[in-house]
Amino acid sequence: MSAIAILLGLLIDHLVGEPRRWHPLVGFGKVASKLEKIANPNSEIAGKLPGFICWAFMVLIPVCAVALLVGQLSGLALIVINCLVVYFVVGLKSLAEHGRRVAEPLLVGDLQGAREQIAMMVSRDTANLNEQQVASATCESVLENGSDAIFAALFWFLVLGAPGAMLYRGANTLDAMWGYKTDRYHHFGWAAARIDDGLNWLPARLTALSYALMGNFSHGLDCARRQGGLTHSPNAGYVMAAGAGALNITMGGAAIYGGEEHQRPVFGAGPLAEAVDIERAIILVQRTSVFWVVLALGFSALPVVLVWL
Repeated sequence: MSAIAILLGLLIDHLVGEPRRWHPLVGFGKVASKLEKIANPNSEIAGKLPGFICWAFMVLIPVCAVALLVGQLSGLALIVINCLVVYFVVGLKSLAEHGRRVAEPLLVGDLQGAREQIAMMVSRDTANLNEQQVASATCESVLENGSDAIFAALFWFLVLGAPGAMLYRGANTLDAMWGYKTDRYHHFGWAAARIDDGLNWLPARLTALSYALMGNFSHGLDCARRQGGLTHSPNAGYVMAAGAGALNITMGGAAIYGGEEHQRPVFGAGPLAEAVDIERAIILVQRTSVFWVVLALGFSALPVVLVWL
């Protein structure tokens, strides 16, 4: 049943795309922002415990509510709820759309237009990026968000059902809002960042393996092995390194954050990422999505096959 829900949820995403209005995650983010302002008015006072309590309030209450709901449902009603949860927590089509909004102006020489679009996807300074840097940043974002916005959510859905998917998506959203090492969030966002790291540990490595399988397998695995541990994040490096290796491109390197240059790892092997590689990265994520659906359907059919044999 989980595999069917994933298939239907991804189909709805493909046909409809991300809701333009009334997206549950938008409302979730607004509530989280207001709660943080109340609980964290002064970074010198608020610490790790208030941050964890706010995380638990924002994540565990809706997860428990959904767990109670699905526990009372069966048959068609359960399938409907599950496929809607998959639809709302997975953003495959929107990820492709964001990537293509950068690629389209870049391919026709509109560097400024591409910079404006990539600024919506990454936290680095984009005003002075050259064409190769824009292409590299976009490929990095597509590959990393493939793990965060798609495969990790699917993993936890397969493991724990709709409550698991919501647990992950809530944790990942709060990490994106609070998980920064700034004065304001260094302590308050500690729990959000650590929990997200834990929930992403296995899905990120499965995503890296999947990218390698769907591209240049040997390059993908080799780059993940050599370069995956070079980032401060325990997960992002493996995903980006495997993806770059699978595509036979090189990306990463120095980037400007808050006006300061930061030396970042170089991922992959081969020529530097170009505008045409953005679409290749999108296709790799889409191909990997199909691979995960096929695996889920195969495992769900396995008991039937064994009984028949």
